[in-house]
Amino acid sequence: MAEEGGAPRGGFGRGRGRGRGRGRGGGRGREREENVWVPVTKLGRLVKEGKISSIEEIFLFSLPVKEAEIIDYFLKDKLQDEVMKIMPVQKQSSAGQRTRFKAFVAVGDNNGHIGLGVKCSSEVATAIRGAITSAKLNVAPVRRGYWGKSSGLPHTVPCKVTGKCGSVRVRLIPAPRGTGLVSSPAGKKLLHMAGVDDCYTSARGHTRTMGNSIKAIFYALRNTYGYLSPELWPENALPTSPYQEHTDFLSKKQVA
Repeated sequence: MAEEGGAPRGGFGRGRGRGRGRGRGGGRGREREENVWVPVTKLGRLVKEGKISSIEEIFLFSLPVKEAEIIDYFLKDKLQDEVMKIMPVQKQSSAGQRTRFKAFVAVGDNNGHIGLGVKCSSEVATAIRGAITSAKLNVAPVRRGYWGKSSGLPHTVPCKVTGKCGSVRVRLIPAPRGTGLVSSPAGKKLLHMAGVDDCYTSARGHTRTMGNSIKAIFYALRNTYGYLSPELWPENALPTSPYQEHTDFLSKKQVA
């Protein structure tokens, strides 16, 4: 029989609020604080303090980007992401087969920047989130040029470039203005996100393997800055590296 005036049997009556009700609303402010970016690399500190004004400075000195927030800082409003493919992969274990999901995600700003990320996880949502982060860390500049007359904005790739992944080879060929993107549906998405308006493509190998196909296109777009065309022949004095220029700032101890 339950005690009179006390808690009912089991002790789940009036407690001191240690469960769900304690501190209601107290965690919301903590979540807001967790969303504040605290850089952990030297490049991140320089970006957050405004010492680096554009993402092109990072590419100019080939500085490795280890934080996805750096890309968000420069391309936050322009960056778009697209899930290219989600495929199940299996591993044989002693208890049977373990199925996970592999996600391919591309990010781009339609203006000369493209990234591709791949992530495998036991849940689809987790794989997509990880692939987006990986794609941001792999963002690379895409050089664009002209076919024929150099008037207006650049609209195609500057020269023939090739990318290879697995057995798939993809060749990007400059096209006249107004041609459009002559490619597969996945290739059109990648080229459009990179800011290329007109382009012919040629592919060989087992192009049905979607992962290798989009990787080959990404590698081809990334190779556009690997060719030294005549307009890049003049020597330009390389400015001081951001790490060297702001060495006094980086030597200060960071206060959390």
